[in-house]
Amino acid sequence: MIALDAVDLGLVHALQVDARAPFSRIASVLGVSTQTVTRRYRRLRAEASLRVVGLADPHRAAGEQWLVRLTASPHTAQDLAHALARRADTSWVKLCSGGTEIFGIVHAAAADGHTLLLHDIPRTASITAVSAHYLLHSYVGGPAAWRGRPAVLSEEQQRELAPAEAPRSTASLSESDSALLVALGEDGRASHTDLAAATGWSTATVARRLTELRSSGAIFYDIDLRAAVLGVTTQALLWMSVAPAHLDAVATALAGHAELAFVAATTGPSNLVAKALCADPRALHRYLTRRLGAFEEIRALETAPVLRTLKSAAPLTR
Repeated sequence: MIALDAVDLGLVHALQVDARAPFSRIASVLGVSTQTVTRRYRRLRAEASLRVVGLADPHRAAGEQWLVRLTASPHTAQDLAHALARRADTSWVKLCSGGTEIFGIVHAAAADGHTLLLHDIPRTASITAVSAHYLLHSYVGGPAAWRGRPAVLSEEQQRELAPAEAPRSTASLSESDSALLVALGEDGRASHTDLAAATGWSTATVARRLTELRSSGAIFYDIDLRAAVLGVTTQALLWMSVAPAHLDAVATALAGHAELAFVAATTGPSNLVAKALCADPRALHRYLTRRLGAFEEIRALETAPVLRTLKSAAPLTR
């Protein structure tokens, strides 16, 4: 397993501050050479699955997001999970609960978004149970980043890295941005030249459009990084039932927990869902019994251990 040193952690934190910051600027802030930053970035991509991706803000984009849980027979669950991960309309596909449960987020167009849920999935005879939960609001996840990521840079270093403020834009995504989003989903650090080739626009148009969409909040940049390199060996999805009158207060409080990388309100009997990242099973047990256990408003809790993540926010690499 790759071990991250101070330069690696500084690079990861720098990308959280500005995912598209030039390596030369990151190098200056970290006090190393541009070649060192470039080499470390390539190493982290190869050995720690580091990826920078540009994504549409799910609360601003058209369409819907569904959290889908599938239960399948043990000998078919893995193949089914891989098939789900290969789809362009899915993210965060995971094998859970001993390898018989599959979790994934389905991104559906508003007009025909129920095709995957109500047509494609029931055709697979090996599936024994399906539940779908409409994602109502994200408290952690998407533009609201996980608090447990490396935070090693000083406030002054973060100010040096922060992108220059652009005039507030009201730009929203349109059909013409689809090729740009696909390219950013593959590599959020793609150059203006590469993005121009992918979209058929000029580099000046690409630069202007990126600035507009970023300043309006229509797009954001996220980082995929293998959790194990940050000392995380135990992951679990937490399905909670909270009285509606207390849902927002509980979710807001949980959003401040460094153990949780995802917190969202959904439909269904489990109306609050979270993803816990812990150092080991004992740490997860302490979190469940001491921190979550302190919330009397949580009426029921189901813990589904994550065995493997087949797909994160980014599309699968070819």
